[in-house]
Amino acid sequence: MPTLLKHLRKLCLAAVLGITVLPSSGCNLLYWSLKDAFILANFWGTTPLIPVTPYFSQQIESTYWEEERYKRVPILDPVEGENAPLICLDSPSPDEVMRALPDTTSGGVAFLAETQRNNVRMVVEPIVDRLDECKFFPSVGPARLHHCHFKCTVYFEETKRSHWPIPFTHTDQREEVVYIDHDHLIRCAGPQSGTMQMPH
Repeated sequence: MPTLLKHLRKLCLAAVLGITVLPSSGCNLLYWSLKDAFILANFWGTTPLIPVTPYFSQQIESTYWEEERYKRVPILDPVEGENAPLICLDSPSPDEVMRALPDTTSGGVAFLAETQRNNVRMVVEPIVDRLDECKFFPSVGPARLHHCHFKCTVYFEETKRSHWPIPFTHTDQREEVVYIDHDHLIRCAGPQSGTMQMPH
């Protein structure tokens, strides 16, 4: 048995040495294998398979989600009637408020350093509701800018947990305030047809 272990150790040592000196030995085996892989990739019209963690795909989906839903300025049609109320009705959604909070829960490692938000409550208050005068905007035309600003107060329990090397759990009552703007443009209504009088 001891001789078998010695032979295995020698074999492992020879394999490690062979792998380490292969790039400087003048052998082009690794080079040709990589070259063949890229030739096949060009033939099939794609790159070789590259493993990607779900973290990056989730980041891309989250970026597109925020760009589509929260980072565009809507352009609304003119409001009918001279005395029609123009008030801010589109308050921030809970998803938008949570995405606006400082990101303290990501970046942890499971069972080593985790941060969670529990028992979340939020209060949304409108603080600015103002309509500017009609002016010209490029790519839009004459429109009025409607300012809608909201103050969002979020109450939650922040739990920090670790299981190794020293297990501990710490829960703290937290309060965060974020300000969200829902500004949008409203096109200015032109003169109605049939109301203009011709000069005599």
